[in-house]
Amino acid sequence: MIGGYMGKILRVNLSTSKIGEEPINEGIAKKFIGARGYAAKILYDEVSPDTDPLGEENKLIFATGPLTLTPSPTSGRYDVVTKSPLNGVIAGSNSGGFWGPELKKAGYDILIIEGKSEKPVYLWVTEDKVEIKDASHLWGKDTYETTDKIIEELGGDKQIKVACIGPAGENLVKFSAIINEKARAAGRTGVGAVMGSKKLKAIATRGHKRPEIANPEKFKEILKVTMDKIKANGVTSQGLPLYGTMVLNHIIDEHGLYPTRNFQTGVFEGVDNVSGEKLRETYLVKNKPCFGCPIGCGRVTKLPDGEEGEGPEYETSWAFSADCGIDDLIAVIKANNACNKLGLDTISTGATIACAMELYERGYLKKEELNGAPELKFGNTETILYYPEVIACRKGIGDKLAEGSYEFAKTHGHPELSMSVKKQDIPAYDPRGAQGART
Repeated sequence: MIGGYMGKILRVNLSTSKIGEEPINEGIAKKFIGARGYAAKILYDEVSPDTDPLGEENKLIFATGPLTLTPSPTSGRYDVVTKSPLNGVIAGSNSGGFWGPELKKAGYDILIIEGKSEKPVYLWVTEDKVEIKDASHLWGKDTYETTDKIIEELGGDKQIKVACIGPAGENLVKFSAIINEKARAAGRTGVGAVMGSKKLKAIATRGHKRPEIANPEKFKEILKVTMDKIKANGVTSQGLPLYGTMVLNHIIDEHGLYPTRNFQTGVFEGVDNVSGEKLRETYLVKNKPCFGCPIGCGRVTKLPDGEEGEGPEYETSWAFSADCGIDDLIAVIKANNACNKLGLDTISTGATIACAMELYERGYLKKEELNGAPELKFGNTETILYYPEVIACRKGIGDKLAEGSYEFAKTHGHPELSMSVKKQDIPAYDPRGAQGART
């Protein structure tokens, strides 16, 4: 097998309970390099353009790349590829942490989920066996409790890694996420809803294998060059380790690229209160790197009331602060933790709330529609604490918000107030502040 790959694809059909293995195609691996490339080729070949994203014929593909689980820095990533329920196009969502490397340790480069189970199930994937296990007792649980319960019932090995959905995925929220290790998210494009539609609550994995390197000596030479560049760069050697990805808050704001109040401006007057510097001064406990990462931008935080979690990352801190006109760091951290538990994409959650705020302030969304819920006004801290749960559970107006900002704005006659491309919310960069931008 070519270097970097384990050489096997695992295919699980939840309709028939059939589990099978097939070899990695070297030609495809070389032509469509990387996790997303190979997985997109599978989806293109096997899923029809007219397939319902939440139907039985859609496929959910978890893929690692040739660098995953190697000594290469930042090699802890994996991709989830499917047909998106948010916009109907090929979806690719990326996550870090340790779950991707653990799947590879179990001997698989790619996991393809097909069909749909009649009842909630989870997968247990090891190098010795693959099992479909009952998850009825886990349905309705948040990602924290689901992770803990699965590890406990599988014997308590703390090296078991779990990727799962929360209530948002179960309720088919169009921007629900898949959460691994409680705080790492394959967040974008609604991959959690596809997992929920298949009644697949979680995938737990454990292994001990390692991929072979085709040319170890040359690989070491390249790694040295790569590490030297990481050490020489001020962002990767100082900025990110010290302040996490929220080091960008001030930088992006200073360049007029920091979308504020649903992209009405590109600067936020409250940025000092929700910056990486402020987080480090107040609630940071320690750094937490992903697998194989020498940078360590992950943040472990603890609030005065004892609440603990990881993050927020740059995009999340923006979505719940500047985009909603809020400069309360505690509220932003709590909103981030809530989304991780519920299984929501923090970017689209914050952006959908921000879109609703502009609709409300312009009079297109009426107070009666809120049915007693917090008023959707820019700067109202209560909104980012309240709406994630009602969106995840599709309660009240949360049922409409769960369809995404574009559909919500469209039903109120103003789709132009959804800051989205192909119905997916634009991340935390205002393109009007740059000569060129890619989303």
